[in-house]
Amino acid sequence: MTGTRDPAGQSRHAALFTCTLTLLIQIALACPSGPARAQSSQSTPPMQAPQASSSPMTDWPTRSIRLVVPFGAGGPPDVLARIMGQAMSEGLAQTVVIENRVGAGGTLGAEGVARATADGYTLLLGATSTMAIGPSLYPNLRYDPVRDFEPIGLATTAPFLVAVHPSVPARNLRELIELARAQPGRLNFGSSGNATPLHIAGEMFKTATGVDIIHIPYKDIGPATNDFLAGRFQIMFQQLAPLEQHLASGRVRILAVADRRRLPQLPHVPSAAELGLEGFEVISWFGLFAPRGTPPAVVRRLHEELQRTLSLPAVRSAFDRLGVTPQGGSPEQFARFIASQISIWSEAVKRSGAQVD
Repeated sequence: MTGTRDPAGQSRHAALFTCTLTLLIQIALACPSGPARAQSSQSTPPMQAPQASSSPMTDWPTRSIRLVVPFGAGGPPDVLARIMGQAMSEGLAQTVVIENRVGAGGTLGAEGVARATADGYTLLLGATSTMAIGPSLYPNLRYDPVRDFEPIGLATTAPFLVAVHPSVPARNLRELIELARAQPGRLNFGSSGNATPLHIAGEMFKTATGVDIIHIPYKDIGPATNDFLAGRFQIMFQQLAPLEQHLASGRVRILAVADRRRLPQLPHVPSAAELGLEGFEVISWFGLFAPRGTPPAVVRRLHEELQRTLSLPAVRSAFDRLGVTPQGGSPEQFARFIASQISIWSEAVKRSGAQVD
C-alpha cells in the first residue's frame, strides 16, 4: 500500500498550517520589535552590525546572530525557532536571523553549523533526528553530535502519542494491542518516510508490545496525515500539534502518551507507563547548539538568554499551543541528555532495521 497524493489538498493544508502558525507567533509574542527574519539557505547577504551589547562578560554580540533550522519553513521546528529567536533578540539586543537549511533529514544544516566559525554568531536548532538518530542512519555523517558541538541548552520536549482512526474499534491502548495481536499484519501505521522519527516510534511500539503492524512510508508528513484522517491506515505515532485540531471533531482518537507522565494538554489521556507499558517512552526534542570551540563566556551568555526566554509567559503559552513543553537546565545536563538519547535511538534504529531511502 502506498500513500495517495492530492496536490490541491496538500497545498490548501500547507497554506492553512503556515498561516495558523504565523498568526500564533504574532498573537503569543506581541513584542515591540519585529519577528525574527527568515533567511534563504541559498545565499546569505551581509548583515549590518547594530550597536554592541554592553555585557560585563564580553562585548559579544556586536552583530546579528544566525540560527540555522535544518527543516523547512512553516513547520513546527521553524515556528519554534521563530518564537525563541524573537524573544532572544530582545534579550541580546541583536537580531536572531532564522535560516532554513534543509536536506538529508536535517543533517545538512547540522553539518554546516559544525563547520562554521566558533564565534557565537552561528547556532543550530538541533533535534532528535539530527543529533540522536542521524548518527545511526548515516554511516558517512560528516559531524559528530558530541564532539563537534557545544550544547547550550534543552529547549523543548514533546512525547509521541498513539493515535488511531475512529474506525478502529479499540477504545484504549490495551484493546489496540489485543486487536493487533489477534490480527497480525492487518493493521497499518503511516509515517513521513522511512527512518523518520515517526517510523522508528512505530517500530519501538512493535518491540515493546510484540505486535505485527505494517509500516506505510510517505514522502512527507502532510500526505501521511491526510490519509490517516481519511482512514487509509489505522494507526499513527505522532505529536500533538498536527493532530490537535482534529480531536474535537472525532476524526482522531488518542489512546496513550508515550511517556512516563500524562501530557498537560491532554489530561484525560493516560501515559503508556501507567498502562503497564514501561518500555515505551518516545519523545521528540529541540535544543540550542554552537560549534565546538565557541568561547565559554559566549556559551554562558547564550544559555542564560535561553533560560530567560523559556521562562517568559508569552513563550510558554505559545509552546503550549504547539504541544511542546519548555525545559531548560544547564549545558552539562543537556550533554548528558544527548548521550542518553543517542543510546536510546541508536538501539531503536538497530532493532527496526530502518534505512534511509
